[in-house]
Amino acid sequence: MAPKITDFVEDAGAPGIIAGIGAVLLAPVILPIVAGIGKPIAKSIIKGGIVAYEKSRGAFAELGETWEDIVAEAKAELAESKETPVFESANSPADNTIEG
Repeated sequence: MAPKITDFVEDAGAPGIIAGIGAVLLAPVILPIVAGIGKPIAKSIIKGGIVAYEKSRGAFAELGETWEDIVAEAKAELAESKETPVFESANSPADNTIEG
């Protein structure tokens, strides 16, 4: 069975009813004040988020450039090691002595 308004009034008691009436009467006064305070707070939170996003975007771009530089250096070292022939001596140092 659905609760009746009388059940609510009995459960809330006099203090609950007085608080409810007070909230309804003060809402037109309190809401603009809360909105006046809340709007600048919300704007400052949004601004902080935008600044953090921009800074992180710059940091990630710098990290990407650093990563690309490291990869390019590694590739260059690999290419250099492939181009440089490895010479092995056919003779031992003892064989290189001048006989006279």
